[in-house]
Amino acid sequence: MYRIERLKKRDPHLRWALPDRVFFAAGACHILAYAFMERYRTGSLRAIWLKPDAGFTGNHIYVASGGWVFDYHGYSDAERYRAHTWRKAQRWWPGWNATPIELPADVLISEAKSRTYDGLWLREPDQFLHDALPRAVAFLKRFPPPPAPGA
Repeated sequence: MYRIERLKKRDPHLRWALPDRVFFAAGACHILAYAFMERYRTGSLRAIWLKPDAGFTGNHIYVASGGWVFDYHGYSDAERYRAHTWRKAQRWWPGWNATPIELPADVLISEAKSRTYDGLWLREPDQFLHDALPRAVAFLKRFPPPPAPGA
């Protein structure tokens, strides 16, 4: 989990200039999740939104399948990932908690569809300075294919 300065988050040039890992951690995680799901199209992949409790920030979207998850870190054991995410968020925002909500893949690249979920408002890939989808596809090349089912 990364936190970036408001100036960098609001300025399209500064946001685009962030290193890939930070870019996909702080504001474009949904684009990375969508690219992953499109590349590895299997029925076991689920997009999960961590919806922070009322009064908190720290939204995040990742891909889950069985006992593993994928986000800007790469692959992680699902339980360790959850523990790490909560521990880190609670360090920044004492009392932080979130509800995991499964999202359909098409919501990840549609501002209109994302807004049908209370508290969610996602940018479409072309609403960044440049289209973020090719950047996500290129970032995915750094990682091996997903673990086999049951792994």
